[in-house]
Amino acid sequence: MTQSMRRAFLIKRLLGEQPRYRDLQIPQDTAEQKRLLRSLLNIRMPGKISDDFLAVQDEYLREETAAKGITDIADLSPVSEGIYLWQGDITTLRCDAIVNAANSGMTGCYAPCHGCIDNCIHTYAGIQLRLACAEIMEKQGHAEETGKAKITPAYNLPCKYVIHTVGPIISGRLTDADRELLASCYRSCLKIAGQNGVNSIAFCCISTGEFHFPNDIAAEIAVRTVKNYKEQTGNDMEVIFNVFKDIDYKIYRELLAAD
Repeated sequence: MTQSMRRAFLIKRLLGEQPRYRDLQIPQDTAEQKRLLRSLLNIRMPGKISDDFLAVQDEYLREETAAKGITDIADLSPVSEGIYLWQGDITTLRCDAIVNAANSGMTGCYAPCHGCIDNCIHTYAGIQLRLACAEIMEKQGHAEETGKAKITPAYNLPCKYVIHTVGPIISGRLTDADRELLASCYRSCLKIAGQNGVNSIAFCCISTGEFHFPNDIAAEIAVRTVKNYKEQTGNDMEVIFNVFKDIDYKIYRELLAAD
């Protein structure tokens, strides 16, 4: 089955779950088909689906990620012992765990084709990730607290695990409490990673972007918290600071060069 055939199969099955969309025509354009499929994956509520759907979805997503190009931590050069800086799409990174900047609902972003990292990670991991997160939340019985972390399998991503953490949302003046909550995100992720035998972890720029934490202060907290944790615990876990924007790369490069 080609990627085009897989995509058509997945779209038809997902449209069939949505009575209001059952008569929607699948566009001929490949880019529009991809956008439609991603949108359908994004809006689908947590739930099980047939094994044949999962088999096709898994093959499709792995092929799409391979086509984007996978970066292995083994091919990166550290900026200091056990510390890396890498600019790129975190869903294409092969390491033990990547960190997802989640919201308090913890089941991903439901906005079709939204540009946030939460949406991207859930899209390319597959629908299994949303169900796994929903099961964790149902068992927990309440929204996820800011500064905590949960771990799930990564399913179709090149990494082994996704660690989900909810960072502080900044709507006014930045406070010391905001700073501590962000530091807690990094500590919680490192702690749960260590408990699960993770040897390498990639952090995104938690709470920046949609959550409006100032990029430079967020980076300072990230680097300081990670280095303090490694020194205090003696943990030799390899840490990748993953950035997507040029401004964040510049900030982290200067911070890490100064140490």
